[in-house]
Amino acid sequence: MSTLTLDISAQGIARVTLNRPDRHNAFDEAMIADLSQTFAVLCDNPAVRVVVLSGAGESFCAGGDLTWMKRAAERSEAENHADALKLAQMLNTLDTCPKPLIGLIHGMCLGGGVGLAACCDIVVAAPDARFGLTEVRLGLTPATISPFVVTKIGVSAARRYMLTGERFDADEARRIGLIHKINPALDAATKPLIEAFLQSAPGAVADAKALIRDVSGREVDEALLDLTASRIAARRASDEGREGIASFLEKRKPGWAE
Repeated sequence: MSTLTLDISAQGIARVTLNRPDRHNAFDEAMIADLSQTFAVLCDNPAVRVVVLSGAGESFCAGGDLTWMKRAAERSEAENHADALKLAQMLNTLDTCPKPLIGLIHGMCLGGGVGLAACCDIVVAAPDARFGLTEVRLGLTPATISPFVVTKIGVSAARRYMLTGERFDADEARRIGLIHKINPALDAATKPLIEAFLQSAPGAVADAKALIRDVSGREVDEALLDLTASRIAARRASDEGREGIASFLEKRKPGWAE
């Protein structure tokens, strides 16, 4: 992986770092492929409990690499479609990863960087973080990141920032729901979050993530009620569910938290 670094601790904390600091960790074909492959492996690794995504150098991610975009401008529409689909599929891999994903944002977080942040379950940003959906200022649109960004910040904020290309600060990012916390000590800020995840059953966390996706925006009808009843019934009958209830009644830690 020439564009990323990966470290997995004995506790199962996987730290993925975007590692193109000379380019402010901007996307190109190699980084998109590395992220896709890395997260596909992490998602299927039962030893991994939490994933932390960050960027090396002065920025988290400045969006698309201009050299990469220049190459794209010289290709056919069909070639561009195939190229863009790889980016969209990579983002979907992150978004649907069954592991909890924490994003740590500092410096610039533009375009595709905002897309990455939107795919994270929890986002902590440094006070100096600056955000922007700046594609329209290049004559483009934030098409591939839009499903994830609109889900995260809502239609109203998307209509402002996707259409104007304005940049905004960490306070505004928190106000619109893109990030959750602002803290100058990013690593320290992750410790209580990681500890909270380690106290939670990994299978239940994965199922809860899937549940959020499956119920979000749906009409509350008989089909949805049946789906939710089926999900909790399966959890109650699962090994984790039985262990969780037993450990509570026996006043001991469950096996996953030992």
